[in-house]
Amino acid sequence: MLDPSTNDTGKFAQNWTAEILKTPPLIAPTRQFIYPQRIAGEEDTLARGALQLMVHPTGGDTFLATCALGFTNSTMPTGVFACPNLQQMCAVAGGYAYIVDTIQPERCTHIEMKPVVEVRPIVAQGLLLFVGFHSMIAWSASGIAWETARLSWEGVRVTGVEGNTLHGMGWNLLTDREVAFQVDLLTGHHQGGGFAQPSQPQKS
Repeated sequence: MLDPSTNDTGKFAQNWTAEILKTPPLIAPTRQFIYPQRIAGEEDTLARGALQLMVHPTGGDTFLATCALGFTNSTMPTGVFACPNLQQMCAVAGGYAYIVDTIQPERCTHIEMKPVVEVRPIVAQGLLLFVGFHSMIAWSASGIAWETARLSWEGVRVTGVEGNTLHGMGWNLLTDREVAFQVDLLTGHHQGGGFAQPSQPQKS
């Protein structure tokens, strides 16, 4: 069984387990689900490959989840993460993130950020954080909690969490340097970052 991701911020409780399959199962379960589910513009995603998971919910029926890869680049994250809602599973496949209700697997949310380049549990605030190239999205037990404004021209780096404040760095195109930012984990509002436009001199 796969023990979903942990890091220095801890991990969420869960009432399911999942196995990452290297090959399709010889005997497939009755219940099978493919993600994303008929989204316009995503018709060819499975042609890029897929992450296949055998999911075992506590008190529910086992099912096979086939999660289409967003990108084939090996630097894009792929894995399984516990969520603030212990019944939900986050599957990340080549930078595409899917939040699946393990009791009702037909209920799946495809996180709009493409790609997700890092997934970080923030247990104290009950958030699963998705980090992209320009911004971040926080998922709570009841759904999306907030999304930051743009933090960087290209590339967001999280450096740590202190209380309700997340610290990171964002790249500024005009100076070719990283600029520190802070995000309020309760609201998603930020200060600093590399996307700040230079102030225009006032006309006299």
